Amino acid sequence: MKISFAETESAQAEFFGRELSGHDIEVCEDAGDISPDTEIVSVFIHSKIDAEFLAAHPSLRLVVTRSTTYDHVDLNACSRCGVTVCNVGSSYGDHTVPEHIFALILALCRKLRPAMEVAAGRNFSYEALRGIELNGKTLGVVGTGRIGRQVLRLAKAFGMETIGTDSRPDREAAACIGFRYVTFARMLQLADVVSINVPLTRSTYHLFNRETFAKCRRGMILINTARGPTIDSAALIEALDAGIIAGAGLDVLEDERVMRKKAAHILTDQILAHLRESFAPVEPIGNKSMRISELGRIVHNSTLLNHPNVIVTPHIAFNSYEAVERINRTTVDNINSFIRGDPRNLIGPAPRVTLDKRSAGAKKTGGKS
Repeated sequence: MKISFAETESAQAEFFGRELSGHDIEVCEDAGDISPDTEIVSVFIHSKIDAEFLAAHPSLRLVVTRSTTYDHVDLNACSRCGVTVCNVGSSYGDHTVPEHIFALILALCRKLRPAMEVAAGRNFSYEALRGIELNGKTLGVVGTGRIGRQVLRLAKAFGMETIGTDSRPDREAAACIGFRYVTFARMLQLADVVSINVPLTRSTYHLFNRETFAKCRRGMILINTARGPTIDSAALIEALDAGIIAGAGLDVLEDERVMRKKAAHILTDQILAHLRESFAPVEPIGNKSMRISELGRIVHNSTLLNHPNVIVTPHIAFNSYEAVERINRTTVDNINSFIRGDPRNLIGPAPRVTLDKRSAGAKKTGGKS
């Protein structure tokens, strides 16, 4: 079968080529370079698999995302086209992500960012670098799945009080680990530190917003290693400047392009793209509003990168040698299981079109939509 991989490192590409040597393997920089006749696609979170992509790849039968989250994949469109979708579950990051969460918490509590600046030659002051202890503080976890529960376990080692909130409480886990469930509103009132560990859905989009921050315990530390859009960036900046949020540790942002390119360069690219489209039909008002909103997110996220009370890491909470190896092996297992007719780690609704019909359609159209 033709199997295409996007967003891979050289070592990953070698691993996939070796483990799937009996197939036609294609390695691409991003999803836009994937051949139209590919049958299986493996992507990471920056590759958008939507109706347009599916129309351009009529032979596609399986999408394997090398992540737990899948908001970059249009599950309904895949179902309509008879395309199966699977992910790598969450067990690969059971220890890696929680450990990174505490790296962010400790960096904020012990003021490592300003301390490193002092070590580089800035004026020294014990008072300016005075941190806080975790012992006796209250940690709140939003989302008590596998990763959230491990965060709660680690918090116990620091002597912290622990609370959790979840739409589906696991009472047995709470009793075993020793934390208690509270409402989201109550957590905002009680927690000194909050860790976000939920997928991005309609209900979690901008879960932390102006209204939410207004209800937070003053001086809270907020950690996000889940998905950037769970936080309204503009509202977070306001909460930081007002002292409601004492510090934020962010491994994800609403617009992560600012982690790799300066905001000014991104804005320039946007302007050039708009100029190239100047002779195209006028956009509907809704699209213009969307573009303005996007530019606002770029500016706000760039502001967060440089805020003195924020520590940003470039979406690397998952990125340990052990976790990446687990991701790679699960990806290969997902592909081989699908080929054997026993697909695993399925997500989304079942395909409404049989694979045979989709394949026949691809042959009939000559591989074109």
